[in-house]
Amino acid sequence: MSEPVKQIIRFIFFILVQALVLNHMPALHRFVTPYLYFLYLIWLPFNVSRSGMLIIGFITGFALDLFTKTPGLHASACLWLAYLRTPLLKLLLPGETKELKTGSSPSVRSMGLTTYILFVVMLTLFHHSWLVLLEWMSFGSFLYFIGKVFFTTLASLLLILIAELLFRPIKKRRKD
Repeated sequence: MSEPVKQIIRFIFFILVQALVLNHMPALHRFVTPYLYFLYLIWLPFNVSRSGMLIIGFITGFALDLFTKTPGLHASACLWLAYLRTPLLKLLLPGETKELKTGSSPSVRSMGLTTYILFVVMLTLFHHSWLVLLEWMSFGSFLYFIGKVFFTTLASLLLILIAELLFRPIKKRRKD
């Protein structure tokens, strides 16, 4: 399967899972909404340009905004994540800029376990902090903001771990 077709299928899958399944979990919905759709942006290949990342980030967030009727909320958070992704990769993998230009994508295999976990946790925190901050401005206390960021990030990281185990088998690992 060609790379563009694979990315389109992945995009549709993540948006539909988020919009039709995760956003309708009644037991968690009041305080914790697990987000997984942004993993699509994290898993994009290294060679996607920064402007390409911003366009794809906007489209990803806007698509979810259409499903959830939250104009601009997810688009803004995805733009924030897309903007920070490339500099964060360069910060975490400073001597490996040639490897970043290949068609591979962020994974345990390409980045090493520690670097990949740090990369995913940081982008998840950035995304969720921005998303909850925009939501918090309209209601809630500071403790609500901190609690929601923490628990939503934990729930999302658990989902990311499950997605990693299901969709990305670990073969050869790079040394940390």
